[in-house]
Amino acid sequence: MDVRKRFNVNIFGEGAQHMLFAHGFGCDQHMWRFITPAFQKHFKVVLFDYVGHGKSDSSAYNPGKYSSLKGYASDVLEICNALSINNAIFVGHSVSAMIGALATIEQPSVFAKLVMVGPSPCYINKDDYYGGFSREDIESLISSLESNYLGWSSTMAPVIMGNADKPELGEELTNSFCSTNPEIAKQFAQVTFFSDNRDDLLKLTVPTLILQCSEDVIAPLEVGNFVAKQVALSKLVFLEATGHCPHLSAPEETIAAIQPFIN
Repeated sequence: MDVRKRFNVNIFGEGAQHMLFAHGFGCDQHMWRFITPAFQKHFKVVLFDYVGHGKSDSSAYNPGKYSSLKGYASDVLEICNALSINNAIFVGHSVSAMIGALATIEQPSVFAKLVMVGPSPCYINKDDYYGGFSREDIESLISSLESNYLGWSSTMAPVIMGNADKPELGEELTNSFCSTNPEIAKQFAQVTFFSDNRDDLLKLTVPTLILQCSEDVIAPLEVGNFVAKQVALSKLVFLEATGHCPHLSAPEETIAAIQPFIN
């Protein structure tokens, strides 16, 4: 199948350099709608949905391929190679920050800069590393997700979003989670929350912007500091935005943090 159809690729904008926006778990490209207008005058914006998300082709899902984040990274590279994209900017939210890192390590010429929004290379506390969760926490989370995905989504999405004063955002994330193919979401959650990409960060050689939110239950402050220390050419920016999705809850602040980095 054509790459554009498989991943529901949409391209718009007036610039010569490409700027890819990659969504997080249980989301789709629609989540970037408050961000992309600020960049389309100077960049060619590329949006897509991972297989099983949004308007992608779920029949293209292969459990073996997607048993690790490298399967998703290969999809990002397939999109870029099919569209002859090089020297681009990759903006990845949450797990997509690590997917973008893996893609960049695999083909360094594809991305000139990375923007990581709420990244976490490892969610589980290990030795002297603080990821925010014990292994038991993650196992319980996955078990709950597998037994009742819709119920889990309704409970967890508002917690992940934060911003209790803006309940419509939590509702949007809940609806997004619930519209994702449940079986695909279950495996993606396992792959995401049990992944450990800490050593991969040391292999990054491109300028990388790390956006760290306040009160982020998924990627706490300690994680953002760790990522910044691991990535050689990194810049860590602390946002006043709370929760895990600043591109939805605080788009203007998010845009203001990204613009000086990519110009």
